[in-house]
Amino acid sequence: MSQIHAMSDDQVAGELKKMTAFIRQEAVEKAKEIQNKADEEFAIEKSRLVRSETASIDASYEKKFKQASMSQQITKSTVANKSRLRILSARQELLDDLFEQTSGKLDAAIKDKKRYEATLKGLILEGLYALNESKVELKARKADYGVVRKAIESAQKEYKKTNGEVEVVLNESDPLPEGSAGGVIIVGGNGKIDVNNTLEERLRLLETDALPSIRVSLFGENQNRKFHD
Repeated sequence: MSQIHAMSDDQVAGELKKMTAFIRQEAVEKAKEIQNKADEEFAIEKSRLVRSETASIDASYEKKFKQASMSQQITKSTVANKSRLRILSARQELLDDLFEQTSGKLDAAIKDKKRYEATLKGLILEGLYALNESKVELKARKADYGVVRKAIESAQKEYKKTNGEVEVVLNESDPLPEGSAGGVIIVGGNGKIDVNNTLEERLRLLETDALPSIRVSLFGENQNRKFHD
C-alpha cells in the first residue's frame, strides 16, 4: 500500500507559483484577445463612421454646389438681361434721336421750293394712283398753296399719260394746320377715303417700314434672329 507524502512548504509554494503563473498567462491571453476584438470592432465602426460622414459631406457639397451653380446662373442671367436692356435702351435712344433729327430737317427741306414742288408732285401722284378716281380733293397748308397748285398741275399732266383726265380741287376751306410740316392729304370716295401723304405721316411710315433696315445698318444683323423675311 502506497503512502501519501505530505508536500513541504517549499513544494506548496512552488505549486502556487505555477498556478499563479498559469492564471496570469490565461488572463494576459484573454485580455489580449479582448483587446484585439475591441480594436477590430473599433476599426469597423471607425470605417463605417468615416464612410457615413464622407457620404454626408459629399451630399452636402453636391447640394451646395448645385445651389451655387444655380445662383451663378441666375446672377449671370440677371446681368445679361440688364446689359441687354441697357443696350436696347441705348439703341432706341439713338433711333429716336435719329428720327427726331430727321423731323427737325423737314423745315429745311421745304425751303427749297423746286425740290419741295417735286416732292409734292410725287405725293399727289401716289394718292391719285391709289384712289383712281376722276375727281379728288386736296388738303394742304395755306402757306403751301402756291407751290401745291404748281405740283397739282404737273401731277395731272403725268397722270393723264396713263390713267386719263383727273380733276384735283384744292380745298381751301379746310387747310392743314399751320403747325404741320407740309405735304398733302388726297381725299376721294365722296370724302370717305383719304390718302394721308403729309410729311409727318410719311416720316412715321418710314420709321415703321425702314426701321429693320436702319437697325441692320447701325447695329448689324441680329445673331439671335432665326427667321428673315
